[in-house]
Amino acid sequence: MKRFETNAIRTQVERSQHREHAVPLYLTSSYVFNDAEQARALFAEEEEGNIYSRFTNPNAAEFEEKVSLMEGAESAFSTATGMAAVFASLAPFLKTGDHVVSSSSVFGNTHKVMTEVLPQWGITCTYADIRDYSSWEKAITKNTRILFIETPSNPALDIIDLKQLADLAHAHQALLVVDNCFATPYLQQPISLGADMTLHSGTKYFDGQGRVMGGVIAGKKKDIKTIKNFIKRTGASISPFNAWVLSKSLETLAVRMDRHCSNALRLAEYLQDHQAIESVTYPFLPSYPKYDLAKKQMKQGGGLVCFEITGGVERGRKFLDALQMISLTANLGDTRSIATHPASTTHSKLTAQERAKVYIPDGMIRISAGLEHIEDIIEDIEQALSRSK
Repeated sequence: MKRFETNAIRTQVERSQHREHAVPLYLTSSYVFNDAEQARALFAEEEEGNIYSRFTNPNAAEFEEKVSLMEGAESAFSTATGMAAVFASLAPFLKTGDHVVSSSSVFGNTHKVMTEVLPQWGITCTYADIRDYSSWEKAITKNTRILFIETPSNPALDIIDLKQLADLAHAHQALLVVDNCFATPYLQQPISLGADMTLHSGTKYFDGQGRVMGGVIAGKKKDIKTIKNFIKRTGASISPFNAWVLSKSLETLAVRMDRHCSNALRLAEYLQDHQAIESVTYPFLPSYPKYDLAKKQMKQGGGLVCFEITGGVERGRKFLDALQMISLTANLGDTRSIATHPASTTHSKLTAQERAKVYIPDGMIRISAGLEHIEDIIEDIEQALSRSK
């Protein structure tokens, strides 16, 4: 069995008659059948093969196979965006009257799916506290079909014991769906801990350079087939170009994540001793409340660091405006370091009360540590802290 990095690099679709070393881009909407019988067999699913690029495409298939191997899953299917992956991990498995238990600490638009989209079809959601396992037990009802979690969470970097949560879900015949975007399968493999499905926004660390949109879900063959049929009918398929970019990018995921993590850890260590910082959150800091669980469940601490500046929102804004190198943009997982103010951007759709419940103070800053030299990242933050007094 090949190792993670080798699977990421050497998993490729079959070469064409041109014997290309790098996999080409398959920009085609449909595929030619050898004869009428093959066309019939493909549509009847008696034979595997390409029919139409909304269903299958060699670039998407290669990307999916890589993610499946990386996650230790039986199968995977890709989507147009990360949010399409979130929705496709829920909608095909739910019907009117069903119930979802979700972590309250989820991405802002995932929150809106839970509270505004699913209720249109009579599907209810109860939020559980990622820091309180007992709240998950209390939230489950006889109609609960899915437990949904981000770990580490967006943006507060909270984690939960995935093995314990998987056991709880299965005791109630529910699925455990894990958004593994912040950790990537290089750092954490939820399926090995009992999760039924994992999903990613490929737009983040999978791409790693802020170029394309994409999403992917990995899990059991039967569940991924359900998702594939749902996407075929609703249309949120990934484009061949984006799948090609993401598949190529996965070849460098391991080396990029090593650098993201080492930079983030060094940044967190610097910030925790700074007089202008009230608190720092990073899973591999010994001060992190679930440090032992993080070390057990994750290979490294990830590329994100959260901190709160003394002086609240006003100083936080001054700090962001004073940054000279670090980008202000609505993304993460890029080669370039990025600073974000969650309360006014990614989680602005939540009320102040809702943000407080999911541990997002108004003065929180999230840094996605890029691949620049760590001393240059620290120097930019230091000068911004000095100028924002």
